[in-house]
Amino acid sequence: MRDRKDEIRLLLARAQAGDRAARERLIESNLRLVQSVARRFAGRAETDDLFQVGCIGLMQAIDRFDLSYDVAFSTYAVPLILAEIHRFLRENRPVKVSRHGLDLARRAHEARAALEAELGRSPTPQEIGDRVGVPREEVVLALDAVAAPASLDAPLGTGDGETGSARLEQLRSPIGAPEEQVIDGIALRTALAGLDRFERRVLLLRFVREMRQVDVAEELGVSQAHISRVEKRILVKVREFLTR
Repeated sequence: MRDRKDEIRLLLARAQAGDRAARERLIESNLRLVQSVARRFAGRAETDDLFQVGCIGLMQAIDRFDLSYDVAFSTYAVPLILAEIHRFLRENRPVKVSRHGLDLARRAHEARAALEAELGRSPTPQEIGDRVGVPREEVVLALDAVAAPASLDAPLGTGDGETGSARLEQLRSPIGAPEEQVIDGIALRTALAGLDRFERRVLLLRFVREMRQVDVAEELGVSQAHISRVEKRILVKVREFLTR
């Protein structure tokens, strides 16, 4: 196992130094990994397109991999492959944000700026929601809908002015975790992000705020039976996404 890891690192070093043969060998040896990731999105675009886009992410991983990382190359490559596929799907099938959502996002941005000036700090979603007169969950969903995709290589702030680790670090599984575990973890996040606005709100209330079904139903103005059906629908959607 160690010999295999050392061989890959040697090929990476040679590829990054301009050795085309080493680069081609790395690409060929990781095509099954690209196929495995691309299969997660079957039905959302042509399979060949997804595979080719995934290969772009693989080549980026070869170019960017830092040999000082104590992590398997395949574990590093998966988020970059996914990022390219996500970008392709966004550009070719853009998500439409409603006029109401755009207006709420605009008001939330204005409220956040005003509160920052008043409080001398970043306001919480609850404080923004109170200012614009909507539940905090709606603020989160509205801002999320219009947010620009974050770069995987962009650093995360540590809160004290220092630069933290890259977002990519937050997506990695523990060293030595199986490749399928890495793919499954990120695929789950993707599945949850694909829920519609009402489903995501139910999910937030039920499993983040841990409210009872009857309380969620009262807050959303529907029956408890309807909330139960929505929960089942969410589970079916996630299960279908993960088992494609």
